[in-house]
Formats: sequence, C-alpha cells, structure tokens
Amino acid sequence: MHVKEQPPVLELETGLLRGACADGVCSFLGVPYADPPQRFELSAPRTPWQGIRDATQRGPCAPYRVRELPQLDVIPLVGSGSDGSDGDYLLANVWMPEDAEDAPVMVWVHGGGFVVGSKDAPVSDGTQFAKSGVVCIAINYRLGIDGFLPVPGAPTNLGLRDILFALRWVQENARAFGGNPGNVTVFGESAGAMAIADLVTSPLAKGLFRRAIIQSGHGAMVRDIDVAQRLVRKLAKLLRIAPDADGFVKVDHATAMDALEKVSKPMAVDLRDADGFEPVYGISRFIPVYGDDVLPEKPVEALRKGTGKDIDILIGSNAEEMNLYFVPPGVRQKIPGLLAWWLLSRSHPWSRKVLKAYGLGGKGIRPGEALTRAMSDLVFRWPVRQFAKAHRGRTWVYEMDWRSSACEGELGACHGIELPFVFKTLESIRGPRGIAGEMPPSELADRIHDIWANFAREGTLPWQPAGDDLPVYQLAAGQTRVEPRMPAADYLPD
Repeated sequence: MHVKEQPPVLELETGLLRGACADGVCSFLGVPYADPPQRFELSAPRTPWQGIRDATQRGPCAPYRVRELPQLDVIPLVGSGSDGSDGDYLLANVWMPEDAEDAPVMVWVHGGGFVVGSKDAPVSDGTQFAKSGVVCIAINYRLGIDGFLPVPGAPTNLGLRDILFALRWVQENARAFGGNPGNVTVFGESAGAMAIADLVTSPLAKGLFRRAIIQSGHGAMVRDIDVAQRLVRKLAKLLRIAPDADGFVKVDHATAMDALEKVSKPMAVDLRDADGFEPVYGISRFIPVYGDDVLPEKPVEALRKGTGKDIDILIGSNAEEMNLYFVPPGVRQKIPGLLAWWLLSRSHPWSRKVLKAYGLGGKGIRPGEALTRAMSDLVFRWPVRQFAKAHRGRTWVYEMDWRSSACEGELGACHGIELPFVFKTLESIRGPRGIAGEMPPSELADRIHDIWANFAREGTLPWQPAGDDLPVYQLAAGQTRVEPRMPAADYLPD
C-alpha cells in the first residue's frame, strides 16, 4: 500500500485542512461547509478556524434513528444514526485523486426518506470514484422536522436549502481539491434523488451543477404547503406545543424522533391532496414543499416549461423497487386482499382498479404481489418516466434489472440495490444479511461505476438519449429496450 510520507494539507477560504492519502486517493472527512445549524434558521457560512483542522474523522450526522428491517442489515445503506447531541453536522466528505487537477466533481446526496441517512453510509464511500479520476463529495443536510417541516415562522425547505448551500460551497472550494467547478455532477438516490430532481427546476440552483444523476427518484414527491400544514398541526398536538417555530424549537431531538415514529403510522395523519393522492404513499411524511422561492411550482410543471433544459440528466429506477419494503417483513406473501386495498386507498383514490390492473383476483397472484408491483410503478417507475419525458434537455433513462439473492431470492431488483454497484462497494453490503446477497457480480459493478464516472467526466453514455420514444437501458443486460406502457400510467396524474 502506497501512503504519502506527509499527510496532505489543503487551504480553503476558512482555513487549513489535513487529510490522509493511500493508494493514490486523498480523503478529507468531516469538512464543514457551514456553521452548525441554528434550528429553523438558514445555513450560515463557516466561521474560519485557526491552525490546521484534522480532516481524518467523519464527524456527526443529522439526528435520526435507524429503522431495522427483518433479514437485512440496513446500516451499510443508511449509516448508524445520531442522537443529535453534536449539532455540528453540516459536513462533507471529500475523496480526490492524489494529483487531481481540473478533475470532474461528483456531489452525492444521500437518501433515507428525508428522515434518515448520512454521508457516512459505508455503501456510498467515494474512494473508487477518486480512483476513476473524479473528485467525489458526499454531504449531510437537515432531516425530518428540522429539515422538511414547513413550520410557520421559519424558512421552508431547510433541507433543500442546506444542499444548495453545500453546492455553493463546492463552487467556491472545488479547485482546492483539484476539481473543476464548471464540471459538477450532482447525484443521489431515493430522497437524495428527489431533492436533486427538485433542484433541477429551482431558480436558486442556477449555475451550481452541469449534470444530474437521479437514482430511484423524481420530482412528483412534493407537497402543497397548505396540505403539509396538517402535519405541522398533528405534530404540534402530539408534542403539546404551539404549531410554529417558537414551539418546535423547544423540542429536543429525542422527543422529536419519538413523534416522527408516531406520525409514520398509516392512520396518524391524512396528507392526501384535493384529488385524493398522497404522493409518497406513506413511505415518509416529510418531503419538500412547493410554492416558495426554492420551488415556486411543481417540478414536473416547471420542466415542461423548459426549466432546467441546460442540465443533462441520467434518471432511472430499479425493476422491483418496493420489494425492499414488502419482502423482508414477509408482507408480500401474507397480506390479505382487503388490507392491500385499504393500504393503497390511503394514498390513491382508485386503489381497487389499480390492484385489479396489477392482477389482483387473477389466478396464482397473491394480493401482496399485486400491491408490491403496483406501488413499484406508482411510486417510482412511472413517475421517473414522466420526469424524463417532461425534461426539455438531454435525458437518458436506465433500469436496474439485476436481482439480489437476498431473502431467499425474493428481494430481487429492489430499492437501493444499484448503490453498491455505482460506488463499487460490494463488500460493504454482501453476506447473509446484506442487500446484495452472497455473490454479487464485481464485473457488473465495474461496468455500472464506469457509466456513472464517464457521464460525470464527459456527459457521454453508451445509449441514445430520449427522443420521440423513451429507450430504457437495462444495466445488467447491457442493452436498451422500449418498454410497454405500465398499467400505472392510467392511474396517475399527467
């Protein structure tokens, strides 16, 4: 193993950083991009520090609790959580080639339903991107109540504003890490992908990135501010506080996380819009809102008007997204038809018709199987295609079709399964309780990782962008196909 004789020291506008180098990669961990956040206030520039700051420790993350899944170890996917005792968590990890100069920059925005997740999740270690000649930066941002609850008296979309603040920090400091601020690709998965899809259309993000990779996310998971106020009032009632910033700022993180668990239950609060749709289908109560300066309108509507057309987009989904939520607890095989209908009815006005379209009542099709397939398309796959069609710039669409052997082979091409392939971190997520199972193919990880890195480097991909049709590249098969129309297309707003 090659290690530099002297640890590297870089100079940022806020002070000196000491990192570490090994095998041609230098890392700078726990780098502050803002001051510790003041609850329900905007991010502020980092106060300069004296001397040389140690950047070999990852530091804290936003407060959250890990929700365990039967049969699976989720910590490699989302990190280990935090009790919020250390509030200095607006931090970034940076991995760079040892001799980087004018290198492409990739900024990672983690997922986790806007309530969990961290830059430090083992699956999203950026070392391999640095070995591919890319400066890779992973960031934390505010979550849950602090980040995505539109509390009266506080700025809306504080989590998105943190991401915007971090992207401005990247513009100011990319060259110090050997990166090119004019060649920035922002990429993320799940909630991180949804945040990116939203920011593609945000007037506040103009000029902050050139390309976007949106993994299992889209711009339809946004909520009208007035609808989101129901959640504000519900939480305030649970916490016995005033439904405003003065009330919520008094709530400690442990109590807030207890409240999050209570409102996550299906009957806790009705967040359906006037048409009877709940865009997140109960996966998370906390999502961005539109109607402010960050998102003046719904992202898809903004795309159709040409907003974000100067940004190249790679967007896609996994073939069996909802298996992650239904397979490990055994729900897919056991749920009765009446309960399947009821669960979907909490988010969709035509749940009976939808389930019938996905085979409910057909020979050999269990209710849970119909529900899982329907929700995979309703929540992820079809809205991804809608987003791609609405974008007026260059757009490429992929599908992750490799099936994991985990959960006795039933987990399949579930939500998040592309992550260890994108980052080439298969070892972090394999084994008897790993999402990728026992023998994930390293050659597929090599190929998928190279697709992502080449897109960031040059904006090129091994298939044609969307035109009048929508070719979808199958990552495992290595070829494109024009998909048949999904049944979900008839049951979602245009």
